[in-house]
Amino acid sequence: MREPGVAVRILFTTVGLPGHFFPLVPLAWACRARGHQILVATTDDFRPTVLRAGLPACSWSSSGGIADVAATDGVPAGEKRFAHGLAFAQIARRSLPGAEALLRDWRPDLVVSERAELAGPLAASAGGVPRAELHWGAAELPEYQAAWEAEWGGLPFGAADVVLNPWPPSLRAAYAENHRSIRHVGYNGDASVPGWLTGSRHPRRVCLTFGTLLPHLGSRDIGGLVVPLLHRLGSLGVEVVVAIDDRVAATWPALPGHVRHAGRLPLAEVLNTCAATVNHAGQGTSLTALAAACPQVMVPQFDDQFDNAETVAKGGPGIVLLPEETTTEAIYRACRTVLESAEYRTAAAQVSAEIATQPSPADVAATLEDWF
Repeated sequence: MREPGVAVRILFTTVGLPGHFFPLVPLAWACRARGHQILVATTDDFRPTVLRAGLPACSWSSSGGIADVAATDGVPAGEKRFAHGLAFAQIARRSLPGAEALLRDWRPDLVVSERAELAGPLAASAGGVPRAELHWGAAELPEYQAAWEAEWGGLPFGAADVVLNPWPPSLRAAYAENHRSIRHVGYNGDASVPGWLTGSRHPRRVCLTFGTLLPHLGSRDIGGLVVPLLHRLGSLGVEVVVAIDDRVAATWPALPGHVRHAGRLPLAEVLNTCAATVNHAGQGTSLTALAAACPQVMVPQFDDQFDNAETVAKGGPGIVLLPEETTTEAIYRACRTVLESAEYRTAAAQVSAEIATQPSPADVAATLEDWF
């Protein structure tokens, strides 16, 4: 164990997907503010995203992220998780030579990886470097491990020394009972906060969002779902904001007058002003809504989104619509329910209060010296 207060080198590793990297940012910054030396390793095409977070970044391979996941888009639903796990294993295989060289040259004292990034854990295991894993999603995802074992002929590293889990303990499955808590703190990149978001919670504002990945997968006609829904929601007397990539929003036709905004927005700030949200149950979106005490209507599409949605619904703050149930009218009815029923607001407030009691990234950073 190192003496408290001694600066160490901490390597954060991530695949090239915003939804995987963004949860690492608050902890990385907390560690840097403690005086530790921080470096984020990822693929070259994703490095600009890391740099926009104000963190030092290096690349250990040329690419790996949205294109790899998008290549699995035509895989049958029952095989999707294995396919995603295999894609992450193949990204790691391309990244491993660079990861091994980086650990040899930079000599980190600790490696912190998000759960889909494997090159960092592989190199750390080979070099005897302690490692922590930042968990995302409510699902255990044994399909990922099966895919990794298939790609590597067995899993060439053991469990992380520490697993950090941002989900509130009351919503975790049994497999995660030994995970250490870390409070979810929303980070949404360099999206600006418009002036109309600086006020208090709007009693009839609804936010629609489908994350950073889903709108870019060709098989999902997000506009075909969202645009009719926006018109239908008008009968509820709500103000609607759509948090989505500006390039996606630009392809849509003119929207009705009750739509305040359609384009890029910082989700954490948006949901703090909303009475409800319609979303895809991605990790970051789900937790940001829970932290904001914002009831949810969830329309999961693939992978761990189904588990996230089921977990939120069991906790009380939301309603799940499976793909075969997802119609404009079904989403409209679910929105009306969560807006008009106090039980969803009460449950959302209870989970939000639990999240607020979890150790902050700053608290976790202060205990790093005890981990190794």
